[in-house]
Amino acid sequence: MANLKYIAMITLGCSKNTVDSEVLAARFARHGAHVEFSYTPQAEVVIINTCGFIGDAKQESIETILQYLELKKEGKLSKVIVMGCLIQRYADEMKAELPEVDGFFGVTDFDVMLKSLMLPQQKYNVEHRLLSTPSHYAYLKISEGCDRRCSFCAIPLIRGANASRTMESLEKEALQLAAKGVKEINIIAQDTTSYGFDIYGKRMLAPLLERLAEKNIFEWIRLHYTFPAGFPKEVMDVIAAYPSICNYIDIPLQHISERILRSMKRGMYEQGTRNLLDTLRSRIPGVAIRTAFIVGYPGETRSEFKELLEFIREQRFERAGVFTYSPEEGTAAHKHHDSVSEKTKQARMAELMELQQSISYEINQKRIGERLKVLIDRVEGEYFIGRTEFDSPEVDNEVLIPYNTSMRLGEFYEILISEATEFDLLGQVVTNKP
Repeated sequence: MANLKYIAMITLGCSKNTVDSEVLAARFARHGAHVEFSYTPQAEVVIINTCGFIGDAKQESIETILQYLELKKEGKLSKVIVMGCLIQRYADEMKAELPEVDGFFGVTDFDVMLKSLMLPQQKYNVEHRLLSTPSHYAYLKISEGCDRRCSFCAIPLIRGANASRTMESLEKEALQLAAKGVKEINIIAQDTTSYGFDIYGKRMLAPLLERLAEKNIFEWIRLHYTFPAGFPKEVMDVIAAYPSICNYIDIPLQHISERILRSMKRGMYEQGTRNLLDTLRSRIPGVAIRTAFIVGYPGETRSEFKELLEFIREQRFERAGVFTYSPEEGTAAHKHHDSVSEKTKQARMAELMELQQSISYEINQKRIGERLKVLIDRVEGEYFIGRTEFDSPEVDNEVLIPYNTSMRLGEFYEILISEATEFDLLGQVVTNKP
């Protein structure tokens, strides 16, 4: 362990990668290493947890690897180790192209990595993590992999089939996180709504949410990465029944065109999507829906794109993101001709986001005069930056409050909203007991 006293863990991609990095960091820490989740000059070793989901993510991963290899060349690092999704798919190609890298490891190769670094093997469990997030919120990964076969998605090829964790393991981890001071838990997986089927023979997301809420150990429990087809209605009822479960659902819809949804193999089409959204809003009053769309899917016509725009204009989603289609080897869509030009993809993405920006502005304007419960994440310049229950960390809207020495990070405050922009609210503290 002499050469591994100070490790910089660089995590790219989604929050599921974040959890993997935190679990691995805990294992290094048990061997006496000091682990940081960003690079500092003291670092002797850099471990890069890569993303290989779409083309842009692959490019970012490669550029990051090259950046740290340059530091190694300059003598500022002893080792550069690369792991994660990109390596899981392209290990042979990466080894051939980047022989300067000191080790390549896939998404589940933690033991192999430690052995290659001549570290003694040790018993561990996934509940042991070093948090890379602010101490007041964390992610809880309830399963690995995915049984869906969406035509554009390489995740099942990278992560394998759905493999749920037991409710007992998740409860144990939740209790440990709460003991560390975590106040907001974000439920994640590749497909959270399928949780438990492989273990219990039925979907168990609703009982899991209920079990966590009844512990009364978190102020906020937030649900991510739900799948629209077969969305369990009992989950809606649990969200509505427990105040600690945020009125927030992350549910990527991807498109609304009947033809495209069928080609994507989503298992739910236009009318089913509309019915689901109506049910969500009726069963969970005041719910904020975050969704995501893909533009430029093979064969997407201007008419089909306009259909998507009209759908977004009609539904007025509180939060929405957009990706341009990226052809991925091994997926069903890869055999289709990528007929939409990159220029057209970018133009459609910009047009969709301009529409969503105007919707977000109108929704936020209606928040002026409201008193909202806000969790404070950080300080930037002259402002405390926080979030409401309708906003997930790092991806959603934020609330800006003028700096006040009596406020503290990681605490909840009641904020009177006085101004609003497209993606931010501004306000003043009313009380710290909302």
